[in-house]
Amino acid sequence: MKWCSYEIEGETRVGVVEADQVYDVSDQLHTNSLLEVIAREFKPDIDLDVASVRALEDVKLQAPYRPLKNVICIGKNYEEHVKEMDTAGAGKLVIFTKAPTSVVGPDAIVERHAALTDQLDYEGELAVIIGKSGRDIQDVEDHIFGYAIINDITARDVQKQHVQFFRGKSFDTFCPFGPFIVTPEELEFPLSIRTDVNGENRQLGSTDDMIRPIDELIRTLSAGMTLEAGDIIATGTPAGVGHGMKPPVYLQSGDRVEVTISGLGTLRNDIV
Repeated sequence: MKWCSYEIEGETRVGVVEADQVYDVSDQLHTNSLLEVIAREFKPDIDLDVASVRALEDVKLQAPYRPLKNVICIGKNYEEHVKEMDTAGAGKLVIFTKAPTSVVGPDAIVERHAALTDQLDYEGELAVIIGKSGRDIQDVEDHIFGYAIINDITARDVQKQHVQFFRGKSFDTFCPFGPFIVTPEELEFPLSIRTDVNGENRQLGSTDDMIRPIDELIRTLSAGMTLEAGDIIATGTPAGVGHGMKPPVYLQSGDRVEVTISGLGTLRNDIV
């Protein structure tokens, strides 16, 4: 199932997308919050035959939801990305977080923050949505609600100013998220990951290239620490970021960044 949150007539609604149509299931679910649907931890009973329907192009898609906690991010999880960056932490599991206030949706603007950074960069990533809370998780599949796209926008110079990546990753609008959350049965792995800037391909990778696959990440993160339904895990980015180019090429006002993952659609945002 392909889930979304969208705005129509000034109101947020929960939708299910099929083909180029979105079915409004908010009334059946008794909520306008997709996060609440996920947090219930059971498969919702909905009937698309009785749901009102609109063309997808006629609604304004939003971020699926804003998480209650920080977005958990995995760094340096693709071998070629490790090579293009500095080698600090190479071979180790790198974990950091992004503030939930950094989340924006598809087609939302990403603020340039020119007074704070000269090194704005992109990182197209597959995000895993936890659908069942748990600690010391072993049966990983039972705990995944679905998958989505995240662009881990980063101020590289600010990132280097601090021991932890949090601030350089967490300025407002630095976490585009969406456009959909797709449940596992709809997807066929491996998934391809592609990032384009102004129509130029920059990143092209596959989930098969992950150093630590999704099941290992969830088992490791949940060891001794409860993952809750609605938590988001960004699983790392392939090679091709602007910082890794020679010379580096950073994002500027007017740039358009598009992250496409097979089966999940395209997450598009403009830098302003």
